[in-house]
Amino acid sequence: MFICITWGTTYLAIRVGVLHFPAFLFAGIRQTIAGTILLIIALLINKKRDLTRKNVLRQMLIGFLMITIGNGFVTWGEKYVPSGIAALICSMMPIFAVIFGLTSSKRDHFNAMIGGGLLLGVVGVGLIFKDSLSDFTNTSYLKGIVATLIATSCWALGSLTNKKNTHPVNRMFNSGLQLFSGGAFLLISSPVVDTYKGIQIWQPDALLALLYLIVFGSVLAYTAYMFALSRLPVGIATIYAYINPLVAVILGYLILSEPLTIYTVFAFITIMFGVFMVNKGYRKQHKSEQKKSADNSVTVLQTADPN
Repeated sequence: MFICITWGTTYLAIRVGVLHFPAFLFAGIRQTIAGTILLIIALLINKKRDLTRKNVLRQMLIGFLMITIGNGFVTWGEKYVPSGIAALICSMMPIFAVIFGLTSSKRDHFNAMIGGGLLLGVVGVGLIFKDSLSDFTNTSYLKGIVATLIATSCWALGSLTNKKNTHPVNRMFNSGLQLFSGGAFLLISSPVVDTYKGIQIWQPDALLALLYLIVFGSVLAYTAYMFALSRLPVGIATIYAYINPLVAVILGYLILSEPLTIYTVFAFITIMFGVFMVNKGYRKQHKSEQKKSADNSVTVLQTADPN
């Protein structure tokens, strides 16, 4: 729930930031500072760290997928699309995660309950922005939409890559490496991608948004997400993407006095039911696998040579 609420608010903070900062520069500053803070905290808590070439390169790859492309492209996309539209596109992330999981893992299997839940989640998000879907026909939004879609798929792929690291020496240290390296790639890319005309470095709203994103969006929420990935199937850990748009709409209603329609209520019910179905589908799948594994173990014991 913490991830759902916190990352739901980051769309608004990012939108505020990119109104005054170049997107890659803004995201790069955020993530390198957050990564540095997390690395320091990780070493204070646990002196152990894996600095082998294999682990460092692995964390840099995850950082590139999830931070440079995932977060960087969303931040860049929000220069061209409203935060609500960005949240709508990002709600497709569990679908990408499930698709990538099905193609890369023998353990994960698609079933009707998971499929129905994912579909309901997307429908629910669509209901939230029913009155804004016509904006997709506006060509000025296309670059932002494509960038956010790429970001969503890369975040899902990075999540799966991180999930495969089953025996980390220091999980928090790895998360810090991901944030720092991903942010460094953004800063390196900024002169090529960004336009510095009209930059307002000391604008109070942008600085507050940056501070909020560093502390809550990156240090706290990203660490919580990595912990969730280590304990839950990717399809469940990424369910937060369904809740984020709802949080964005509520914030708009409370802070910007945006209308709260009956479609929002229907969307909330649909999303919650979709989340329930996905969770139930995964539980059913894993219970079936555990039962099958237990039955196989009994068979082996029964057929083993008693000598």
